Amino acid sequence: MTDIVAAAEALRPLIGPRAAEIEQARRLPADIAAALARAGLFRMATPTEIGGLELPPAEIFRAIEAVSEADASAGWCVMIGTTSGMTSAWLPADIARPIFGPPDVVTCGVFAPMGRAFEDGDDYVVSGKWQWASGSANCDWLMGGCAIVADGAPKKLANGALDSRMMIFPRDKVELIDSWNVSGLCGTGSGEMQVRDVRIRKAHSASIVVDRPHAQGALYAFPVFGLLALGVASVLMGNARAAVDELVELAGGKKPQGSSRVLAERATAQAALAENIARLRAARAYMFEAVDDAWDKARATGEVALAERAALRNAATHAARTALGVTRDMYELGGGSSVFLSSPLQRRMRDASVGAQHMMVAPQTNELTGRYFMGLPTDASFL
Repeated sequence: MTDIVAAAEALRPLIGPRAAEIEQARRLPADIAAALARAGLFRMATPTEIGGLELPPAEIFRAIEAVSEADASAGWCVMIGTTSGMTSAWLPADIARPIFGPPDVVTCGVFAPMGRAFEDGDDYVVSGKWQWASGSANCDWLMGGCAIVADGAPKKLANGALDSRMMIFPRDKVELIDSWNVSGLCGTGSGEMQVRDVRIRKAHSASIVVDRPHAQGALYAFPVFGLLALGVASVLMGNARAAVDELVELAGGKKPQGSSRVLAERATAQAALAENIARLRAARAYMFEAVDDAWDKARATGEVALAERAALRNAATHAARTALGVTRDMYELGGGSSVFLSSPLQRRMRDASVGAQHMMVAPQTNELTGRYFMGLPTDASFL
């Protein structure tokens, strides 16, 4: 076990017993966020030159899994903080260091270009409103994707795509809107954030699509969207592993109605459990095989080819959908006991259902990777 995974495991006794509190608060409690920050779990993908850990992707995903086994909302916040930290590699070190580097700083953001940034000399004047601002309540800095506006119209890249950049704001410039009333992942605090006519330096912006990273490590040759998709899948995998454990614990004491035997002694339950464990472990094995192949290429050549990028996205979607199915099966095996709010299985099911809605692991992503596997021309922008 690596140090970061051990650190994540060590926090499970703090996080797990407070899962109901996290859900009811609809955000991650500040002391838990601070503990995660001190352990380095928000700086796993941040360059070492600015104070980050710059870890191999497989270690990042195992740490996210470990936190998600304790509570999926906490794992989701770690995933968002870590993947947001990748942006730091696209900034000059002197700009990135105070925003992403300190052990107690939490920086998160929303990539979708829901804002507009108007050029004004060396600055941007930014306005926008972003949904899905996970973890924002505990952030010192926040980021939002923006379309760049010049001469009264959004700028376009050479390929016709929208020219957009991540804009970085200090927390006191951002209004957080408490709109996170949802069925699952309640504790992520993924409400809305808004800025109005905030002036920021152009140096406090980055484009992971157009710009080259300033940091030179192999991690920054690893596909950013692949890292995000696999991070989402890791949350769902950790959540599913916990659902399996919770079903086993329940089965040892539950007697189905009309039966003299506990659930654990029923052959149908035994077979279903074994099949689901195999499904989950197989999906996880494919995921880490794809990660290892891409990481080997990133370290050896500084690039990850389209074949490895497609495999990463395919493995992420497969892992996420499999984890959702396994969690659903554990919920159903629990029978009537699962429907009560006192049962962790109902929360695991709700968290899995919401997490699997993320666009990075939605079933439609199979159309993108399927085009590549068919040998058809494929837009690699989001692979």
